[in-house]
Amino acid sequence: MTLYSHKPADTSSARHSATQSFPFRETAESGTDPDELSEALSTPKASIKITADGNMPIAYSCNFISLGDVSVGDCAYEGTIFSKREGISEKMAIFLPTEGNMSFGGRQGPIYSVPGRGTILEPGRARGTAIFGTRRHLCLFIDQASISRRLTHMLERTISADLDIHPDIDLTAGAGLALQKIVANLHGGLTGNGPLRRSPLAVSSLSDAAIYLLLESCPNRYSDELGASAPMPAPRHVKWAIDFMHEHIAEPISLSEIAAAAKVSTRTLQQGFRQFRNTTPIAYLHEIRMVAAHRDLLEAGSKQAVADIALRWGFTHLGRFAAEHKKRFGQLPSQTLKV
Repeated sequence: MTLYSHKPADTSSARHSATQSFPFRETAESGTDPDELSEALSTPKASIKITADGNMPIAYSCNFISLGDVSVGDCAYEGTIFSKREGISEKMAIFLPTEGNMSFGGRQGPIYSVPGRGTILEPGRARGTAIFGTRRHLCLFIDQASISRRLTHMLERTISADLDIHPDIDLTAGAGLALQKIVANLHGGLTGNGPLRRSPLAVSSLSDAAIYLLLESCPNRYSDELGASAPMPAPRHVKWAIDFMHEHIAEPISLSEIAAAAKVSTRTLQQGFRQFRNTTPIAYLHEIRMVAAHRDLLEAGSKQAVADIALRWGFTHLGRFAAEHKKRFGQLPSQTLKV
């Protein structure tokens, strides 16, 4: 394989499609300069430093397409190339190699990425990489907060712990082969003037398919729960309690008042929520208030202060509110307010 040994004039600029109605950005980079590759691969929260082996030449060609909370890429490299990451990305990274080997510095030893085996890295799981010779891979990047939102919807409860997903997936058959085809179709269909640029619904469906395929097919902390039978419909008293919480979401209601509205004892209400919602009534109330506060932060812009929004929804400890908001939505309240 031969890569460009120079950087074309138009590859450093991002191209936007005028025909799509979804967040979209394409960036292409190629060349031989390690510093330019460092800049291309770095993000505001996680800088990457690329170095080569002595004076030996390197070459690279990378094309990345961002779709909001999901990004796909097609990258090719030649030479002995090392990278070191500073900071922690908030994205899960999946590498789907088609040629050559690559290693990642994992917490418990190196993780090897070879053709036929995909590599899945959660944020903070690898700080450095090494490539020796020719390497090409597709890659998929997913915001961790987006994964948590989907899990919350699937399991009907708040997700706070890491996914702890197995870092290896077979690409020669089954779910791994399907995942590789989905990412290849996404990237190919969005590159240049690809047909997917004019079909945001198809893009959304393919992105969702890739995420759900990972969650349901790759061993992770929630595999047993995801594989369990769907829960029975919640009984009337749990539904009544949930309706009462939503009707009085901004008011200082107590567990006893919720139970009274549901026409059961507090003990029966607790049991119902544990059995049918895998949480407690107060934790459920806390969650819907957090979602409401997040919605207000998104809509407020610079018109309101974080403290005012937090207090409106009953969060009196601002430090704890900020920490819980970042765990739930992937960013601090102040960052959401500026979006």
